[in-house]
Amino acid sequence: MKNRFKFSATIMSFVLCSSVNASLITIETGFSAADAQVDALAYQALVDSAVAVPSFGYGSTTVPVYDNISNHSLFPSGSYTDIAFKSTVDFYVSSANAGAWQIRAGVDFGHGGAIFVDGVAYDFKTNDMWWAGSYSDSSQYLSINSLTLAAGHHTLNLYGLEGCCDGFQQAQFRIGGSGDFATFSANDNLSPVPEPETHAMLLVGLGLLFFSVRREK
Repeated sequence: MKNRFKFSATIMSFVLCSSVNASLITIETGFSAADAQVDALAYQALVDSAVAVPSFGYGSTTVPVYDNISNHSLFPSGSYTDIAFKSTVDFYVSSANAGAWQIRAGVDFGHGGAIFVDGVAYDFKTNDMWWAGSYSDSSQYLSINSLTLAAGHHTLNLYGLEGCCDGFQQAQFRIGGSGDFATFSANDNLSPVPEPETHAMLLVGLGLLFFSVRREK
């Protein structure tokens, strides 16, 4: 009986992991007074190192919406200065949404920053970037204008350095190259319903469970 319950739990966990895919947004910050870096990989390395060290006025948390994001609003006694900023968006692309994508991020990175998808750098800037709520000036935000994503899980990372004064930030996506951009969030419609193969696996699993129960009887 005990083994049967373990088997049942394993099946249900597998099915849930196969069918529930919500976008997860993680913000990490740390202290850094570094100036602009030479390339995207340098931003990645420096920021990863900075956020790995716990510091007063900085921290790590998840947020439901990638909008109005700033260090001082997320963490107790959050600093307005000398910020190493890293964000991670884990999201899922369904078969229907596979293909051409665009991503843009309005940031406040006084010493520049970089944008990566699935570990690949697509854009970096070393100038003082402050989007101020507008995407009219491409020098003031990070973007990926041509991105091809296959169905499955993907990861967006933003890295940046801010001297002062920690303005709010945003990250958005557009599928297919037309229509409005949408903000990454827990309700951004990137979470698919279970696909046919998932239902098939569920039926196979339940069949095996039924067979094991019959054998024990």
